[in-house]
Amino acid sequence: MSELYQEIILDHAKRPLNRGPVEGATVTVPAENPACGDEVTLQLRVAEGRIEEVGFTGQGCAICMASTSMMTKAVKGKGCEEAGALYQRVHDGVQGKGEMPKGEISALAGVREFPQRVKCALLGWEALREALGMRRGEKGGTVTTESAQD
Repeated sequence: MSELYQEIILDHAKRPLNRGPVEGATVTVPAENPACGDEVTLQLRVAEGRIEEVGFTGQGCAICMASTSMMTKAVKGKGCEEAGALYQRVHDGVQGKGEMPKGEISALAGVREFPQRVKCALLGWEALREALGMRRGEKGGTVTTESAQD
């Protein structure tokens, strides 16, 4: 099973989905992990409470790029509330505080065994959390792993 998980992560890291800017983005969130240098800028185009389009740019380790790729695939076309609930499940699951969602995202569960990589896995997801908050009118800014939710 761990080989399958490694294969999923490597595939997303080598060929990330939804990589690139989003035309007509309604929300843009830069995010960084100063400890290791991962940087992601997440863009969403949201209309009527639904994520119509999602994309990201940036650079980082294989875990960060794979996780962000999986996140974009998982939330594209979803309602914002559903995307927010998915964020929380992944956040808790990666930290070992709950079960991971089913599907390929569950490949990230192994990260909990390597605490120094948890922030890498969650960077894109933290950008999503910020983007969803900004959509509700909350003040946005650059997300860092130092300011991320525990």
